[in-house]
Amino acid sequence: QVQLVESGGGLVQAGGSLRLSCAASRNIFLFNAIGWYRQAPGKQRELVARIPSFGTTTYADSVKGRFTVSRDIAKNTVYLQMNNLKPEDTAMYYCNAPQGAVNYWGQGTQVTVSS
Repeated sequence: QVQLVESGGGLVQAGGSLRLSCAASRNIFLFNAIGWYRQAPGKQRELVARIPSFGTTTYADSVKGRFTVSRDIAKNTVYLQMNNLKPEDTAMYYCNAPQGAVNYWGQGTQVTVSS
């Protein structure tokens, strides 16, 4: 059973920064990709960024230039560095790792950006 554990969320003022972590219970290269998603109240879950095991990381237009995904292979951890945060970034953030027919999700970490 694969486990993904997010951490690093919190309350921050607009313009501030947070770094989210997604710790996997297995080698992250065994997944085709790991994605960061977010869901705000009353809205659908949306893809924020996706880092494949091989290839180019992609970002939603709304976060390009502000968010950066990185990984530490030794720690089986993927990070989401979020800079210049805006109130509209307020959401529950989840990491996701599809593997075959199974979609693994973490429990989420709340990010709240005050204006």
